[in-house]
Amino acid sequence: MATTPPPPAILGTLGDFTSRKNWDKFFALRGTGDNFEWYAEWPNFRAPLLALLGDSGATAEAGSAQEILVPACGSSALSERLYDAGFRRITNVDFSRVVVADMLRRHARARPVMRWRVMDMTDMQFVDGSFDVILDKGGLDALMEPGAGTKLGIKYLNEAKRVMKSGGKFVCLTLAESHVLALLLSEFRFGWDMSVQAIASESSEKSAFQTFMVVMVKGKMGVAQTIKSSLDQSAEYCNMRQANAVIRALGNENIIRESYSSGVDVLLSLRDLQLGAIGDLKVIVPGRRRQFILGEQETSLYCYKAILLDAKKQTETSVYHCGVFIVPKARAQEWLFSSSEGQWHVVESARAARLIMVFLDSRHANIDMDIIKKDLSPLVKDLEPGNPEEEAPIPFMMAGDGVKQRHILQEVTSEITGPMVVEDVVYENADGDQGSMSEKMFRRLIFGRSSGLVQSEALLIRDPPSDEIDKKNKSASATSKKRRNQKKGSKNSLRIDHRFLGSSYHSSIISGLSLVASSLSAASSSGEKVSTTVIGLGAGCFPMFLRGCLPFVDIEVVELDPLVAELAKKYFGFSMDEQLKVHLGDGIEFIEDSVAANHSVNGSARNAIKILILDVDSSDLSSGLSCPPENFVEDPFLMKAKEFLSEGGLFIINLVSRSSSVREMVVSRLKAVFEHLYSLQLEEDINEVLFASPSERYLEIYNLDAGASKLQELLKIPVDVESDIQKLQKLQ
Repeated sequence: MATTPPPPAILGTLGDFTSRKNWDKFFALRGTGDNFEWYAEWPNFRAPLLALLGDSGATAEAGSAQEILVPACGSSALSERLYDAGFRRITNVDFSRVVVADMLRRHARARPVMRWRVMDMTDMQFVDGSFDVILDKGGLDALMEPGAGTKLGIKYLNEAKRVMKSGGKFVCLTLAESHVLALLLSEFRFGWDMSVQAIASESSEKSAFQTFMVVMVKGKMGVAQTIKSSLDQSAEYCNMRQANAVIRALGNENIIRESYSSGVDVLLSLRDLQLGAIGDLKVIVPGRRRQFILGEQETSLYCYKAILLDAKKQTETSVYHCGVFIVPKARAQEWLFSSSEGQWHVVESARAARLIMVFLDSRHANIDMDIIKKDLSPLVKDLEPGNPEEEAPIPFMMAGDGVKQRHILQEVTSEITGPMVVEDVVYENADGDQGSMSEKMFRRLIFGRSSGLVQSEALLIRDPPSDEIDKKNKSASATSKKRRNQKKGSKNSLRIDHRFLGSSYHSSIISGLSLVASSLSAASSSGEKVSTTVIGLGAGCFPMFLRGCLPFVDIEVVELDPLVAELAKKYFGFSMDEQLKVHLGDGIEFIEDSVAANHSVNGSARNAIKILILDVDSSDLSSGLSCPPENFVEDPFLMKAKEFLSEGGLFIINLVSRSSSVREMVVSRLKAVFEHLYSLQLEEDINEVLFASPSERYLEIYNLDAGASKLQELLKIPVDVESDIQKLQKLQ
């Protein structure tokens, strides 16, 4: 039958190429009995298409066994040509009842095996995996009108993939306009072998557009294969500008695909994941980790950087099969959230089989968390593994401090430390009474550079009522009485309890002194003072406790930031005397100067035991080392610390690192410098306290239990030394 172009008046009836009504009108006006091709006549693409489909030796009677789907068939002669070439199992679909009725009438007797269905190709009523080949000639182009967006095109391609068998082929005859080609390239990027060739035109034809045959073969999920193209910039095409644009697009796409295949952790989109960029999302793959972008303009209010993590060990103890962990902007650079090793720690703590870690940034500032969660919920639902029957919401988690009540006393910014906050808090589920208080109240110092990390914490207690004081001090002066009356019922009646240690690692530092208990006992008995240097003041709680706990130690604290020292005095009851002094300056320089001073006095004080405690946090959390700063565990400083201790004593380090490799690096360096090394790992904390000594001169090497008993007798404030010492391990 002849192929005749429709008059311009008939073409004008279409307008919207996605309208069923318009197409019915178009085909009704055209009439019946002939074929119509928008572009690419059968003689032009017959050879490459039949070569692709194979089965060239099929007999007319038996035909090919391949199931072929032709969506948006219209009145094209494509199906009848294929049928006559031996491909009998062809199903044609179009949503225009007018054209399907006409085609069925024309072919029912001559081609009885061929099927015709009135059906929307974006919502097809076929079971999954029904077809070996899907042959699209202009269908996608019609859906993808410029300016109409990609919604219908994506919906159609999803359906095409669904009804295609594994190893099947999607053949698209298209003009490859930029927006259509971009969709094909992205939607078939992962798990498809893709090839592109130009359809030759007869020399006599004067077509304004070049037709291309784009072929996608369903392959291995997750693999981004480079595109095979027979296009050549030196060849002649009926539209060179169009052909060159396609060549450039394919070149750019291959660069993208090569980057995915190179092993580099490329930032994917949620759509990439849905398309199989990292394999089947419905299946948990232990140890799978991939970063991606959640959300886009058409699907969500905001975009989010996110990481998908499938737990390395899948156990029955997992509380959630899928969970979301939100990381605030202020904490995004911490090693725990910025490194892969830290992220696996979060997965383990969350006890989720799959964890979606979502990072907030400046775009999400001042946005209510409920709005964020509502925006994320439909996005992360697509990432849920398995096929959950119940529409249960995916749980959201976020690092929190469990504070029930908070009263901020001061917010201040230092040029050295950055933002700092002093606050009084009451924790949820706090137990015990403090005087008339029904719940314990704590005062905290928080450094903004490591938001969420409480730098120091002290217990607040209430002073005895004034009438009790009056009974003990009947001879108090009128001035004293006036001052006490002013304090009644005010917050000034709350004070810091310096007999309380808020950090368990501080207790461990005290317990570790069991290693030198005999020397401490001898100094106490003889009235000698034990030189103790603490690098890092914080709120001053630990030095104050140490002074009250061991009255025979002389403590010098080195603090870099004067403002930190001011806050310690103003809010945490820190005070200095002959036993406790503060030196404002750099800790490393202080030790270097002290070593030089010791050399200048010819070693007159070299026989005394010394204790050096390193309790300072790092301003750079990206290295995986939160405490101490990295330059304090490098060889130059470690050598100076050894000289500082002279022939004996203890170098105590508060080590905070969630990275096992970083921790091993620190331990290795200490072993190379110090003869003896011990570790006390806290069970419920990330802190590890290391005890290093240049010699065994002052150490209780052979009887730590006896050392613990001696230390217990020396302490003026009780500490559970024996329990800590049981966890002390000798590393060298």
